[in-house]
Amino acid sequence: MTEGDITKDFKDLSKKRENLVFMARAAESAERYSDMCQIMKLLVEWKEGSDPQPLDIEERNLLSVAYKNVIGTRRASHRCLSVEDYKGNTLIGEYKKLIEEELNNICEEILGLLTNTLVPGVVKALKAKESDAKLNEALVFYLKMTGDYYRYLAEIIHSNADFKSQAKKTYSDALKIAEEHLLPTHPIRLGLALNFSVCHYEILHDQTAACDLAKRAFDAAIAKLDSIDEGSYKDSTLIMQLLRDNLTLWTSPENMKKDDDEEEPQADAE
Repeated sequence: MTEGDITKDFKDLSKKRENLVFMARAAESAERYSDMCQIMKLLVEWKEGSDPQPLDIEERNLLSVAYKNVIGTRRASHRCLSVEDYKGNTLIGEYKKLIEEELNNICEEILGLLTNTLVPGVVKALKAKESDAKLNEALVFYLKMTGDYYRYLAEIIHSNADFKSQAKKTYSDALKIAEEHLLPTHPIRLGLALNFSVCHYEILHDQTAACDLAKRAFDAAIAKLDSIDEGSYKDSTLIMQLLRDNLTLWTSPENMKKDDDEEEPQADAE
């Protein structure tokens, strides 16, 4: 059976922007993440006049949740089929290729939304306003997402070295802006440091850079612990714990003896 297209099945869905937000929330509650992606794609592409409308904080979080879940199931499936027991099996090899195609298509879709609409939209707005805290936060959020999806491609599709370099460049660009405009305790800045450090460790195979970045982000946040906003305290402290957990794992004597190929996936942020 094939999945339907909710954007075509519901006639009035795209008539109003608020319909899309409402149904995205409903799809999330129902754990219909493929539907949620279709809805959020329409929302990103929504135009009033000639310009796409920017997403607010809730909407960009809905976008992140939608694509994170559909890509997460493919990453988990591919990981399950990559264990030693299945190596060399022709049928499993074909099955993995199917999953890789699905993962590639999902990543291409969200990367298209990010690089063609969301990031340029924020950059354009920043040029008009010069400096704006909310816009810089949004830019870091979208650049982090862009780095994440290049990292997922690099994780699965090893034939294209460009995915690695794109992930590193985008994360680096995001980190530069985050360190200039976001507090060390900001959950987006912490999540970026966490995911970039995982990229250094798992994708770029640079343990030193991974540990340096994770430690620097953790230490900077600890020094400003009193400045954590009450609304983001839980998210910030959770990511700080993940940074510390990864540091402990990466620097353990047992881990130093293992091959990179034997490593379990490290914790990353939403």
